[in-house]
Amino acid sequence: MSDALAGPDGLLRCPWALSAEDYTEYHDREWGRAVHGEQALYERLCLEAFQSGLSWITILRRREGFRRAFAGFDPEAVARFDDSDVERLLGDAGIIRNRAKVLATVANSRAVLDLRDGPEGGLDPLIWSFAPTADPSRRASARPSTLAEVPAVTPESTALAKELKRRGFRFVGPTTAYALMQACGLVDDHLADCQVRP
Repeated sequence: MSDALAGPDGLLRCPWALSAEDYTEYHDREWGRAVHGEQALYERLCLEAFQSGLSWITILRRREGFRRAFAGFDPEAVARFDDSDVERLLGDAGIIRNRAKVLATVANSRAVLDLRDGPEGGLDPLIWSFAPTADPSRRASARPSTLAEVPAVTPESTALAKELKRRGFRFVGPTTAYALMQACGLVDDHLADCQVRP
């Protein structure tokens, strides 16, 4: 039994992807595909943090506003933000105006820069070191058929969240870390019958 549903085009997709065109586009072109590079991963990490407590569609529809507000998620530029920038952002209707999340985004940019000189070699290798490829239950042969089979937290996401927090990152609990892992392709949680699956 599969939870995958046919969209207007007749193709089977994860059911959440059919609730809005924005979701369908994101599901088909981005979600679950490998994301590499410091700036791209920093953006995804920040967006997942802003999503905490909200629906993803809320963030997705403000994505361009977030990019404008946070200098295209260039960590060097965001690391230079000061109190006046924070106040400017709190008045920006194009983003989620949550002080704690704005401050976390600035703090996270500085943590990204600190990783550049660390032994892990930066944000990209650090995050990807938590990909669960060694876990047989998460390999390609173990495809979820139903949404109930897709976890919200895993041992790897718990470990990733702990390591990110140790490195000075904020708003990165195990659930947010797992959402990041899904969004960036560390795991592939497209349902077994989903047309996006390779």
